[in-house]
Amino acid sequence: MGLPPRRILAKGIVHIPQVHSLFPEMTVRENVEIGAFTLTDRAVVRSRLEAAQEMFPLVRERARDKAGSLSGGQQRLVELARSVMLDPSLIVLDEPSIGLDPPTRRTVFQMIRRLNQQGRTILLVEQNARAGLKVSARGLVLENGTVRLAGTGREILEHPEIGALYLGGAVASPAR
Repeated sequence: MGLPPRRILAKGIVHIPQVHSLFPEMTVRENVEIGAFTLTDRAVVRSRLEAAQEMFPLVRERARDKAGSLSGGQQRLVELARSVMLDPSLIVLDEPSIGLDPPTRRTVFQMIRRLNQQGRTILLVEQNARAGLKVSARGLVLENGTVRLAGTGREILEHPEIGALYLGGAVASPAR
């Protein structure tokens, strides 16, 4: 049985879905502030907004712009900024780099790494396995819902059969 969203948020878990989840007619600032909708202490909300603006300068620079006017990569950064408003211990990211150009993808992954370095656990689902594994302490490679490889991000990247996975082949089953 699933928990109601408010209880999940109270446990320090936030989710950023694959599809952009900003409210396009609201401003960037409003979209970030709404991340703290469960908080009642306005001083805490102001403090966290300031921290989000420091970490994500785009939030301050484009504060009054409609979120719908941002590029896909800018929207992803605003979603990341919104996620920190509840000071989560776990951020679940679903395909954060989908549709992003290489420079923007690098920026998004730098911010993911930074969030992790701040002590947050990041659960990352990412089809761009190389980029995802480069920022991962631990990784799993799934094939048809079955774990085929598990280890550190580096171990998986250096696995001798990983190329087969990238090319759509299967990891060879161990000899019995």
